[in-house]
Amino acid sequence: MEVKTSLLDNMIGVGDMVLLEPLNEDSFIENLRNRFDHNEIYTYIGSVVISMNPYRSLPIYTPQKVEEYRNRNFYELSPHIYALADEAYRSLRDQDKDQCILITGESGAGKTEASKLVMSYVAAVCGKGQEVNKVKEQLLQSNPVLEAFGNAKTMRNDNSSRFGKYMDIEFDFKGDPLGGVISNYLLEKSRVCKQPRGERNFHIFYQLLSGASDDTLMKLKLDRDFSKYNYLSLDSANVNGLDDAASFRTVRNAMQIVGFMEAEVQSVLELVAAVLKLGNIEFKPESRINGFDESRVKDKNDLKEMCELLGIEQSVLERAFSYRTVEAKMEKMSTTLNVAQAYYARDALAKNLYSRLFSWLVTRINESIKAQAKTRHKVMGVLDIYGFEIFEDNSFEQFIINYCNEKLQQIFIELTLREEQEEYIREDIEWTNIEYFNNAVICDLIENNQNGILAMLDEECLRPGTVTDDTFLDKLNTICAEHQHFESRLSKNSKFLTDHSLPHSCFRIQHYAGKVLYRVEGFVDKNNDLLYRDLSQAMYKATHSLMRQLFPEGNPAKVNLKRPPTAGFQFKASVGVLMKNLQTKNPNYIRCIKPNDKKVAHIFTDSLVCHQVRYLGLMENVRVRRAGYAFRQPYESCLERYKMLCKKTWPQWRGPTRDGVEVLLTDCSVPSEEFAYGRSKIFIRNPRTLFTLEERRRACLEDLATLIQKIYRGWKSRTHFLLLKKSQVVVAAWYRRYAQQNKYQKIKSATLVMQSFIRGWKARNILRQLKYEKRCKEAVTTIAAYWHGTQARRELRRLKEEARRKHAVAIIWAYWLGLQVRREYRKFFRANAGKKIYDFTIQRIMQKYFLGLKTTTMSPMDNTWPTQPYGFLEGAHTELRRIFHLWRCKKYRGQFTEEKKSVYEEKLEASEIFKDKKALYPSSVSQPFKGDYLEIQKNPKYQKLNGAVDEKVLLADLVNKINRANGKGSPRLFLLTKSNFVLADQKTGQVKASVPLPDLASVSVSTQSDGFFALKLKEGSASASKGDFLLSSDHLIEIITKLHRIGTTAADRDQINIDISDEFLVQFKQDKVCVKFIQGGPKNGNSAACKRKNNRLLEVSVPSP
Repeated sequence: MEVKTSLLDNMIGVGDMVLLEPLNEDSFIENLRNRFDHNEIYTYIGSVVISMNPYRSLPIYTPQKVEEYRNRNFYELSPHIYALADEAYRSLRDQDKDQCILITGESGAGKTEASKLVMSYVAAVCGKGQEVNKVKEQLLQSNPVLEAFGNAKTMRNDNSSRFGKYMDIEFDFKGDPLGGVISNYLLEKSRVCKQPRGERNFHIFYQLLSGASDDTLMKLKLDRDFSKYNYLSLDSANVNGLDDAASFRTVRNAMQIVGFMEAEVQSVLELVAAVLKLGNIEFKPESRINGFDESRVKDKNDLKEMCELLGIEQSVLERAFSYRTVEAKMEKMSTTLNVAQAYYARDALAKNLYSRLFSWLVTRINESIKAQAKTRHKVMGVLDIYGFEIFEDNSFEQFIINYCNEKLQQIFIELTLREEQEEYIREDIEWTNIEYFNNAVICDLIENNQNGILAMLDEECLRPGTVTDDTFLDKLNTICAEHQHFESRLSKNSKFLTDHSLPHSCFRIQHYAGKVLYRVEGFVDKNNDLLYRDLSQAMYKATHSLMRQLFPEGNPAKVNLKRPPTAGFQFKASVGVLMKNLQTKNPNYIRCIKPNDKKVAHIFTDSLVCHQVRYLGLMENVRVRRAGYAFRQPYESCLERYKMLCKKTWPQWRGPTRDGVEVLLTDCSVPSEEFAYGRSKIFIRNPRTLFTLEERRRACLEDLATLIQKIYRGWKSRTHFLLLKKSQVVVAAWYRRYAQQNKYQKIKSATLVMQSFIRGWKARNILRQLKYEKRCKEAVTTIAAYWHGTQARRELRRLKEEARRKHAVAIIWAYWLGLQVRREYRKFFRANAGKKIYDFTIQRIMQKYFLGLKTTTMSPMDNTWPTQPYGFLEGAHTELRRIFHLWRCKKYRGQFTEEKKSVYEEKLEASEIFKDKKALYPSSVSQPFKGDYLEIQKNPKYQKLNGAVDEKVLLADLVNKINRANGKGSPRLFLLTKSNFVLADQKTGQVKASVPLPDLASVSVSTQSDGFFALKLKEGSASASKGDFLLSSDHLIEIITKLHRIGTTAADRDQINIDISDEFLVQFKQDKVCVKFIQGGPKNGNSAACKRKNNRLLEVSVPSP
């Protein structure tokens, strides 16, 4: 039986701020502190999650926790970010509602970590499978890439996001992820050129210099020393807890997983290196005849290296730093730049180069992670954006960020009220109008198209004449003076004339989170965000692969004299699109708070937390949630939790649950004005009523626990007694059985002993009788044997004596004849012995030598030959070996048919093409080239196909045609004739493609032991419309050899090129796809496997040899 739990069980402080009593700012902060001290970092405000940054790792994100919160009710367990993520995911999967998760808070509050936790939870609970896991991995690995290029160390956070990110994760009808789309907002590109004291530039600069190999740094013309680069701050270059070298390896791996090709990664690193080099370019003044100063580059070494990285002519970029061309209608005018303007142009180029590179990265990631299917998707959006910022010195960036937070607060209040109102209407509860602060007036002050601050800033930037920050402030003072949320020392409103806390060059806006003082200096320049056209055109001329994509306005053929949109206008438009997107989704909120500014654990600063609570509008949120009824709960859950308080509902209520709740509340004497009945929920107005019920439930549970203990103890004692009684009966029965068995065994044993003794006595008597009879028979046999032996020995002695006499006569005669022969031989030997012995010796040596040569085989491949036995045979031995080898080669060649001769010629040609170039070649040497592996002439299945081919088929084999979409193979019949090759369906024999060999440009294969090969067609040929063919075959060596041999022997066509490389491009219709071969592990099996990594990469994993 599943144990029912609740948010109210074992509660530290109050888990839901809606139930906080009394409700004020002090009690709100105290409740957060109490829960933070007990490692409870999550608290609810209704369905909103407050997240406190613990600045340390907590054991609350384990796989066990994921399973604990999976498919559980939102209020069923203690507050956790997993509960919100699970609620959003289940609503998307089961109710087909698009979701969005809005994560807000100031820098260092843990927004980025919160978004990672949400994405990791969704990845853990959604479906499994190879393709699904690949999509999940790509979505998760996009974070390290964006963090490296978009995050930096600040005073408040060591990994602060310096851009806003909104990711739409797309799911199918089962709830499995299909892909995603990322949108980025307002990268803080000014950080590229200048960082405040104690802060760093973007992570990627430090990671590249710390983690890249020496060879990579040499190619990028970089040095590991941070101090050699003007754009890198030195006072905080090294950060405790950040390993830049390890992070660089993580980023490289993440880019590979997301789908970046190696050439793209190298291009990105070259642009990063170019930004660093750009910061080292310095200028000096040079006087001209007209009296004006002209800027000149001091040391051209950094300029030269940067130009080499980007592929730009040094003179073109040097001129762009010294002159500016102004175009108006049909006129062009060139003006010189002084040193200050040159530095401005350099920094503007660096900022634009980096920000456009970042936007390209986001676009490139979107290409890899976007959903491939065209059907409608379910969408979950995750918004991780900068929080409200109030610094000592607030400029244009803080103004834009705070404007975005005003819009988010506006949509937050609207959606929260709408959600409350919809629930009241759904439950048939009377809606009570809720009073709250509507910040629409502040949003209108900023974004109004006529007299809003952004509109006036754009108007001032576009106005001809002298435009400065002071003229912009004068315009604000004129138009916004009477606005209740605008304050300025120089406005027409007299009450601010003597306000010394308001400097002359500043204006103040009363945001929903408090008043913020903005310094007007730099507003116009940052809004203009101008990049001189000369620099854009210089960048467009670069030969670097990315520059034309990053600077399209530099194209001389498409010169646009229209002024580009301002930064404020672009951001306002993107925020408008974001708000419309959020309005179409069901919102879920995570409010992040940091407990202290020291970035250490166990410290809770009341004033800092109070400040964040105010500008996040959390108290306002609680009041909106509590304006009607503070607590609501389904009838089933309410009755299940409090049924023990009423005898009529305990232990089980048999009727409708609503009737049971009515009986329960009536019995508990709860005043009728304290609650209301909805269609499916009970609504409780005051938290005190809920806490009273909880106290009564706690007391009742103690009584029930006592009763349960009493009943359990009685049951346990009775069970123990009955067990003892039953055991005694069983023991007695077993003992009686044991005693009877023992008695029976003793009687049986005695009987067996007596029987054995009687049988033994009888057996011994019979044995004695048999032994006596046997001894009598043996005595007679022995006497007869001795008599026969005596007779035989006498006869033997007689025969031996007779034989001895005959042998003596023979020996004497033999000795006499030998004596006569020896006398005669001595006379003959003295005359001819020497020559005879010599001839006989030579004859025996030669006979033995030639007999030894008989062991040599007739195979021409056998190089063995007997060793030379004697020195006088040296010349004959060598000549005999040569003559014999020529003779057996002639014999062997004489056995060849024309067909076999052709096969050996093909083997020789295969050796010239593949020997020492492809790992598959050695295993093919011993395999004869068969040609027709399908027996197409004999097999009736291929009669139709045989009729479709007019010429003689030189090769017929079964191959796999590789599909670009998924990397899987489809079986095809491959036929090769002297004029074309044909691909046909394996089952039907229908011809799928017939390509003339003159249209074949080249063949590409890898150096490894796989069977993949690409047939590349000539561009513009009739057969090239459908693209190249990527095939795999077990007889790759024979196929390519025959193709090459046909091209070599044909006089009317060019020889076919054979390209052997581990990475080559294949044209599929309109797109080129890179096929990359890598060494795989044992998990790949014995065959090569092809997988689609992304739209432009197929990866073939070849087993290790």
